[in-house]
Amino acid sequence: MSWDQPQPDELDPSDELRAHEARRIIEAVVLAALEPVDPGLLAQLVELPVARIHELCNDLTEEYEDAGRGFVLTLVAGGYRFQTHPDLAAYVERFVLEGQHARLSGPALETLAIVAYKQPISRAQISSIRGVDPESVLGTLIVRGYVEEVARDPGPGNAVMYGTTPAFLERLGLGSLADLPPLGDFVPAPDVVEALERGLRLSDEPAPADETGSAPT
Repeated sequence: MSWDQPQPDELDPSDELRAHEARRIIEAVVLAALEPVDPGLLAQLVELPVARIHELCNDLTEEYEDAGRGFVLTLVAGGYRFQTHPDLAAYVERFVLEGQHARLSGPALETLAIVAYKQPISRAQISSIRGVDPESVLGTLIVRGYVEEVARDPGPGNAVMYGTTPAFLERLGLGSLADLPPLGDFVPAPDVVEALERGLRLSDEPAPADETGSAPT
């Protein structure tokens, strides 16, 4: 064997240099981006296969974790972005709550939850669930960029159908709607519902009268 031939397990210095530069480019682009960056776009920028982009991003994620950074590189809503480390959530939450002046109202959050779990859904369907006209809160959610028109009901009237946006997934740090927690986690067990209903029925019934005809005190 000629010693001039490179060994199979030897790394080409130029490949390592290119990977190092690609990681720097990924960091710069993701940091500058306002939304998660699609891996395909990163692949075009650094002229590498998408599979290699995922490998480099995984390498960066491990580097940040090993270094104990306060942020992580994560894949959400189909793209990569920087976000705070999960174990620092309490500090970030305190910061956000103290500096936040435009939080969503309770009705808006309720409507957003309905859209998230029932989409595509019409305004009339939302109204039947909440018991009030959701036009105002729907407008707020659309302006905030969390809800958008996604289709038209093929039935009579061709009602507008609403769904959540990629910004909704990004804000919650979810990769897709499949990552939403199961709705069953928030629904009481059947025995609890039965006990509540029984208690409400008893409280609504008039108190029985005693033998003198007057209600007990």
